[in-house]
Amino acid sequence: MILQIIKLKSDLPEEELLKRAKEREPNFKSIPGLLQKYYVKLSEEGEYGGVYVWDSAQSLKDYQASDLAKSIPSAYAIKEVPAVEIMDIMFQLRNN
Repeated sequence: MILQIIKLKSDLPEEELLKRAKEREPNFKSIPGLLQKYYVKLSEEGEYGGVYVWDSAQSLKDYQASDLAKSIPSAYAIKEVPAVEIMDIMFQLRNN
């Protein structure tokens, strides 16, 4: 499994950002290989993130090449290039 963490800064008010995220939720639910996605708020004003759990590096790669992934900057009015970290999950503590 692969863990992907994205941190971004947005010009949108939090309410608008959440509204757009909820509108796009069905698109993310239908991505092959995306096991889970957490929408997070960071400590600085206007900073948010996504924590994705992928079944494989190939699923992540396929998503990164998708129109959905490419639409994120405009959908969330991102100010600058997001910080992205990708890690291999060695094992998990619990199964569900």
